[in-house]
Amino acid sequence: MTSLLETPVPAAADALTLRRGAARVLLANWTGGSTVPSRGLYPHQWSWDSAFIAIGLRHLSARRAQRELETLLGAQWSDGRVPHIVFSPAVSLDAYFPSPDFWRSSRAGAAAGAPAGTETSGIVQPPVHALAAWLVHCADPETSRRRGFLPRVYGRLAAWHDYLTGPRDLGGGGLAAMVHPWEPGMDNSPCWDGPLERVEPAAPGSYRRADLDHGQPAERPTDLDYGRYVRLAADYRDSGYADAGGGHAFVVEDPCVNALLIASEHALARIAAETGGDPAPHEERAARLTGALVERLWSPAEGMFLSRDLVGGHLIAERSVAGIIPLIVPGLPPEIVEALVATASGDAFRLGRIPMAPSYDVTGHAFDPSRYWRGPAWFNTNWLLERGLRQYGRTATADSLRTSMLAAAQAGDFAEYMDPFSEQPRGARDFGWTAALTLDLLAAGRPEEDPARTDGPSDGVQA
Repeated sequence: MTSLLETPVPAAADALTLRRGAARVLLANWTGGSTVPSRGLYPHQWSWDSAFIAIGLRHLSARRAQRELETLLGAQWSDGRVPHIVFSPAVSLDAYFPSPDFWRSSRAGAAAGAPAGTETSGIVQPPVHALAAWLVHCADPETSRRRGFLPRVYGRLAAWHDYLTGPRDLGGGGLAAMVHPWEPGMDNSPCWDGPLERVEPAAPGSYRRADLDHGQPAERPTDLDYGRYVRLAADYRDSGYADAGGGHAFVVEDPCVNALLIASEHALARIAAETGGDPAPHEERAARLTGALVERLWSPAEGMFLSRDLVGGHLIAERSVAGIIPLIVPGLPPEIVEALVATASGDAFRLGRIPMAPSYDVTGHAFDPSRYWRGPAWFNTNWLLERGLRQYGRTATADSLRTSMLAAAQAGDFAEYMDPFSEQPRGARDFGWTAALTLDLLAAGRPEEDPARTDGPSDGVQA
């Protein structure tokens, strides 16, 4: 079994034009300390976006990729949480909602340890960051060691994982729980329809949706969804962003979030060893998390992992791509790996029969090929699947998926997501993680882009 943390295998062909296009996107979206997902729709720094972006940036400038992660972690709260948005003071308040004056992190989050000098949101996103940090280090170990990159970020990453496995173990079963649909990163997934029915939406006139200034309504969450998102965020803010004590209307354990936590815990073990620490505690925690993931979220009947509604006390009977992403977890039982691969290639996700895996079961009652996380295919989730398939020796399937992803990135102008059947681009164009992960897929097998390279930036990117 090839480790997720090792170098990607060679790409099939040289695609210099595509590489230059992806580099152009990342250059255009760079703000001086971090990269915005898109200049219009998402004008600030997003947490898991920055992790994926750093994974691609490492092929252009390892130093810039390091800075991407350092900037994000510089806004970490003292309780360990890494906020899902770090707001730029240079961006007007009406450019994005919820804006800094909604979250009021430096005041409402003071008791939870929000930084006083930087405005952020108060919720989190999936923990890809330690995995990203390790891959960034591997891109240029010499520069990483000279700059002290891993020693600087290790403590922050460990605190982030401590937060997720401590205060956020709201179910008591060893997994991280999410308290808002934005936290698992798949905002309007049909998985959340049931839990959200408990939430009274905020009054429509109490806020303005800035996302519709840039996105098509048919490709975005509905107004009802958004009203519920605002209500949950406001309630969490008004509680001082407290996790303990109950009272959350929305609390779920998500398989993608916890799979990424496990993959990143394995990366933390590598980072600990590299920095002279003890990898054993991280390896032990990864093993405990893997056991809890299987025990609490595996559904033999569905052949995949399901999310758990901690308020309702049951698994959620919806088939999301989040349920097959645990292929990135090393050391799963062979029968689970076989079932996940079968589910990925079956009628629900049709991997190998359509270009990229959809975000939701194409036979499901709520499938919509255009609306955000209710069906479209996304590049970050398919990148994770490609890595997971390769990890478990499904090389031909991984190669086919990689080829499809590169073709889609080029044809769709690095779109945020796409219709899984028609391949029509949806959402924002020149999207950060689409461009970044395209670079990562292209870099494999190109000697000048080997993760061990130490010859510095290329394509005109200056650190």
